[in-house]
Amino acid sequence: MLAITGAKVFDGRNVAASGTQVLVEGNRIKAVGANVVPPDTETLDGSGMTLMPGMVEGHCHPSFTGVGEPAELGRISPERHMLLTAQNLKLLLEHGFTSIFEAASAKPLLGVTARDAINEGLIVGPRMRAGSPEVTNTAGLGDERRRHIHQESFGLVADGPDEFRRVARECVRDGVDVMKINISGDEFVSHARAEITPLEDEELAAFVKVARAYHKTIACHARSSQSVKMAVRHGVDCIYHCDFADEEALDMLESVKDRVFVGPAFGLVHNCVHEGDTVGMTPDVVEQMGLYRKFEHTVATLTEIRKRGMRVVVGGDYGFSVTPMGTNARDIAHFVRYFGYSPAEALECATRIGGELTGFEVGEIRAGFLADLLLVKGDVLADVSSLQHRENLAMIMKDGVIYKNALGRTTADAGLIAAE
Repeated sequence: MLAITGAKVFDGRNVAASGTQVLVEGNRIKAVGANVVPPDTETLDGSGMTLMPGMVEGHCHPSFTGVGEPAELGRISPERHMLLTAQNLKLLLEHGFTSIFEAASAKPLLGVTARDAINEGLIVGPRMRAGSPEVTNTAGLGDERRRHIHQESFGLVADGPDEFRRVARECVRDGVDVMKINISGDEFVSHARAEITPLEDEELAAFVKVARAYHKTIACHARSSQSVKMAVRHGVDCIYHCDFADEEALDMLESVKDRVFVGPAFGLVHNCVHEGDTVGMTPDVVEQMGLYRKFEHTVATLTEIRKRGMRVVVGGDYGFSVTPMGTNARDIAHFVRYFGYSPAEALECATRIGGELTGFEVGEIRAGFLADLLLVKGDVLADVSSLQHRENLAMIMKDGVIYKNALGRTTADAGLIAAE
């Protein structure tokens, strides 16, 4: 057993009482409270630090490998792509993300292979729900083909209910946990911008029916108001973006807030608008793409979603050149600055609510839950931006095993397997 004492404890919902101790046995949290540590138990002293659950990335693309535009993902060989994905997964764990919900894999089987390799101990990474590629239609987000060039991207293209049914079944056969479908367009698709809804109702219905038959979680890309309404009507579990949701769409979302998760994926929009010049996106380009307008709508929509008490997860389309993998924790500060969350509420989105989305027993410091824990230097609730810097992570524990320990001591029971 291992006890963590002396730290300020954020349990995934609230700050625990002063003097709270956390006892870990095996891969589970055994007890939380005052005076719960038996005599002669090995301890870690967290004085001056915050003990919190490992973070959960709710819109994760570990196979998005720092590219400048989506078509580049199709030009990476599958072999190299798997190696780069493994590198990203290690990076995510090093930054305190002990669980991820893969919002889509850039190629079939990348996510499934990575998930299984992590579980088998072949590679290092967070516990993972593996996603399908983004299933789309001709001229939708993820279709980069041209009349004279066959260009692969991150999408699996289907047209009509029968093809969507077939592609969905192929993803099931691959062994995915999460089925992803693109309902709306996006500003990065010149012929199908965000407020366009290329997918047809019958196509979505066929895809969802297959996913439901095999008990898969369904996620979708939905920026237009119409796409959000379609997602709610057809019972999609996790609806990403929702930037242009009108009042009717917001009312529909609120009516299913106990069933549905929302993921704004705000990091990409934020960085393109405020930091696009680092990758050559001039203000003129940002304006032409309509990203200033999208930014304003996203802030207004997610502020309203917060007020309505919907379950929202962090994760901001990290993995492009403008959103480098490893900077994922920036979303937490964005929730506070732009959407009006308190620091504790934003941390809850990054822990407890993300844990609920994955279905793992993670995201809370609670007896019986999996022992995925972080010790962070200082008071995280006074400055959530401290989570953006991995040097502030003094201890990272996943599944009861300490991955990183910068406290100057290790424990045999915790089984230190890596250190920096």
